[in-house]
Amino acid sequence: MVNVVICGGSGYTGGELLRILSGHPHITITAVTSEKSAGKKVVEVFPHLHKYNNLIYEPLNKEKLLNKADMFFLALPHGTSQETVNFLFSKNKKVIDLSADYRLNDPKVYKKWYGLPHKFLPALKKAVYGLPEVYRSKIKKAGLIANPGCYPTGAILGLIPALKNELIDVSSIIIDSKSGVSGAGRKADLNISYCEVNEGFRAYAIGTHRHIPEIEQELSLLYGKKIVVNFSPHLVPVDRGILTTIYAPVAKKKNAGEILRIYTDAYRKEPFVRVLDYGLYPNIKNIRGTNICEIGLKLNELTNTLIVVTAIDNLVKGASGQAVQNMNIMMGIDEKTSLDTIALFP
Repeated sequence: MVNVVICGGSGYTGGELLRILSGHPHITITAVTSEKSAGKKVVEVFPHLHKYNNLIYEPLNKEKLLNKADMFFLALPHGTSQETVNFLFSKNKKVIDLSADYRLNDPKVYKKWYGLPHKFLPALKKAVYGLPEVYRSKIKKAGLIANPGCYPTGAILGLIPALKNELIDVSSIIIDSKSGVSGAGRKADLNISYCEVNEGFRAYAIGTHRHIPEIEQELSLLYGKKIVVNFSPHLVPVDRGILTTIYAPVAKKKNAGEILRIYTDAYRKEPFVRVLDYGLYPNIKNIRGTNICEIGLKLNELTNTLIVVTAIDNLVKGASGQAVQNMNIMMGIDEKTSLDTIALFP
């Protein structure tokens, strides 16, 4: 059995980690932390997680937690993870960080977008970006995983085959994403309160969203040249899910059937990516609560544009499910364990 500690277990991603791991046959959760909920039982915060009736939230005391686990998940706010990740990693513990603190390779880019200096550069250099469809071999050997952001996961998975096969003109990539409200986190905020969100649909942070440098970093690494994108996120009045529509000019003359084959071949062996038949498009309702990314394709011959539509659950494939997938790979456990049968969120 692998002993696991979840740091920051009272937010949405922490709750999803608890939900997914509740059915994992090789995992024992030995501690879960929360500053706001310290002293409360997990079931007081998440009543549906009945398995954890005797598990109590405790403050994040790094030294006290150190010997409680082999694997640490950190679902802490950006900036807060840096020091704790470094401490645990320096003590030879395996760490999966769900914040953005170790995703960006360049500390100058991190400071520009997050307004904080990165104080632990040796750890940053050893962090592996946790997108299994690209970095599986590195994840197997890694001690520190930077779990991808939700928007980047849907966008990057939608573009991998196109970039690797040079199907598109990378000078004009448009990424249009719509996210459920849980993407903003479990907090009191007027902008994401029920009356503000219900029956609304709005764009936000166009050109300034913090996931832009992450998307551009990974697409550039895949393509081998610098890529910049137009990224427009939107908030929609649903609990969870991200639908991303990507537009890019076609660079190679291919028909729709050829493009579909390129995508299906690229993801044929991937357990959590599902390429739909041509002309069918994803619906966030169909992947709710799962670790699946669905992909739909359209070749618009009138405008010579490839249109790719992806759907993920922002809290699962976009966060906690992908984190568990990474853990399974790191620990030599079947990658699908506890992810191919997870139940819907209540």
